[in-house]
Amino acid sequence: MTFPAAVPLSTSVEGSGPPLVLVHGITENSTFWEPVVPALAADATVVRVDLRGHGSSPDGPDYDLAGMADDVRAALADLPLDGAPLVVGHSLGGLLAAVYAGRHPTRGVVDVDQPLALTAMQSAVQEAAPAIRGAGFEDFMAAMFDSMRGAMADDAHAALVARRRPRRDVVSGIWSPLLDGTPESLARLVDEIAAGVTVPFLSLHGLDPGPDYAAWLTARIPTATVELWTDEQGRPLGHHPHLMAPERFVARVREFAAGL
Repeated sequence: MTFPAAVPLSTSVEGSGPPLVLVHGITENSTFWEPVVPALAADATVVRVDLRGHGSSPDGPDYDLAGMADDVRAALADLPLDGAPLVVGHSLGGLLAAVYAGRHPTRGVVDVDQPLALTAMQSAVQEAAPAIRGAGFEDFMAAMFDSMRGAMADDAHAALVARRRPRRDVVSGIWSPLLDGTPESLARLVDEIAAGVTVPFLSLHGLDPGPDYAAWLTARIPTATVELWTDEQGRPLGHHPHLMAPERFVARVREFAAGL
């Protein structure tokens, strides 16, 4: 199968077994999964991708969500994988995993700390539009990720910050539905994405998505399960629960995969 419009993605493949695809978050790259890859690769063929405009992958003509999901499918089509993948995505990657599941064969989805109720963040993004599209971009992105660190220690947070590669054109392109759309158009997009997901969907959060989120999500994706992870003091783990609790994360993904 060919995908003539797809952007060729940089990929890495490790392990053997049922295919498991890891999709990173915005401004990140495939190396952000490194702490969990060796354990996941013990019983799965783990494929990591750099999304268009990220890591070692080339830029795209745009940053449309469907096109980015199709990039991933095209990358997988070039690999000798056995069956449909389990798609695990963090942040933007979690949203793309949902988009992927509505467009391509998928065993299941693990969405890591990406609420699909995007209208909740639209007003904040639109208010910050001058900074996002202007000279204040890097300061805005730094402040945003700092606000999402949760229980992550200072040194670990600083290490992640140093590895990020925020690009104004990429972020504003990906966020175009939030920046340029209306609440109604964004709600329609979200409902269309959710309606396409018919496979088991684990929504795993390190930041509290709100008391009504589980009901909101399961009304749209009946196969969804929502979990909020905290530390021993009951503090939310933050935006990277897979990095804060890698052994727990690997065990939960394996448990989820075993039920597919």
